[in-house]
Amino acid sequence: MDIGFHDAGVAFERRVAVEPLTLSLHERRIGIIGLNGSGKTTFARMINGLTKPTSGRVTVNGLDTVTDGPSVLKDVGFVFQNPQNQIILPIIRDDIAFGLKNRGVDKSSVEAAVEATLQRFGIEHLAKRRAHEISGGELQLAALAALTITGPKILIMDEPTNQLDLKNRALVEKTMAGLEQDLFVITHDLPLLESFDRVLVFHQGRLSADASPSEAIRLYRELALT
Repeated sequence: MDIGFHDAGVAFERRVAVEPLTLSLHERRIGIIGLNGSGKTTFARMINGLTKPTSGRVTVNGLDTVTDGPSVLKDVGFVFQNPQNQIILPIIRDDIAFGLKNRGVDKSSVEAAVEATLQRFGIEHLAKRRAHEISGGELQLAALAALTITGPKILIMDEPTNQLDLKNRALVEKTMAGLEQDLFVITHDLPLLESFDRVLVFHQGRLSADASPSEAIRLYRELALT
């Protein structure tokens, strides 16, 4: 992974969402934390071009998120805070197949890829279920399966354990640990980041800390409680 922020920032009308920053990101597991409204989600959306920088530029593996937008979107998948919002088709199996079908992949190849993906995530039992019938943790896995089947190199997950019970949280955490893709996680679930390589702390639109998990979490608690 080679992501570069080159004096890149975002402003909406008169409000600065992310102050211009310059940094390089190469680690496989990176956490993003901060208070609500701190700019962390805007920053993450800049990585795959869902939010365009209003100053500077962002590059992903040599691709510019503005001029090479479609290529960046193929390389960087995003699981939203409520994964049900990105489940396109009602039946889980059909939804997982959708990305490949949309790219014109032949039927037999799609079916083989879907079977392999269901097995990989251990969700064969969900194949014929409807999205509204399954748990939050199962929805996270279904959304991940639908993204990874198309082969992105990087995944961004926004609050992947939000409102999950202990069982579903453990299920999602275990699955995340086994992902082959480089991973960004936006979260308030601080223990989730303890084994990560690097954690970025945002506060009032500014990158306030860039450190190891323990140090970043310590600094974030200071910011949050003062």
